Amino acid sequence: MKKETIKVGQLTIDFLLEAADTNGTAAMFEFTVPSGARVPAPHYHEHFDETIYGVEGIMTFTVDDKAIDIGPGETLFIPRGVVHGFDNLKQETAKALAVITPALLGPGYFKEIAAIINAGGPPDVEKLKATMTKYGLIPVKPKA
Repeated sequence: MKKETIKVGQLTIDFLLEAADTNGTAAMFEFTVPSGARVPAPHYHEHFDETIYGVEGIMTFTVDDKAIDIGPGETLFIPRGVVHGFDNLKQETAKALAVITPALLGPGYFKEIAAIINAGGPPDVEKLKATMTKYGLIPVKPKA
């Protein structure tokens, strides 16, 4: 059952499970990424792992500088501390399911990021970095 939908720029995040639902063991959300959408900067998570399950379309994840296409029914495990990011390089919208273990990332993070991204004009990069860091996501400068 969908609990909450959050729009962050062109991305849509649909929360399915939060820490309160799982005794803090896992959070789960679907995220929809239109073709060519702006996506988060490469980053790593300090204290949680992320598992991705492809639902529709194809998303390209870059994990430790290696590009990995994730399509429907395919999975990808991203351990804490590993730099990663994602893009939708295809023509159709892509959707994936993310499972965060333990549940240290919830709707609060996405709401704070949405407020910065959706404010109009170029986003405040320093505010984005500060918000990411507050929630244990450490931004990494993309390689040239």
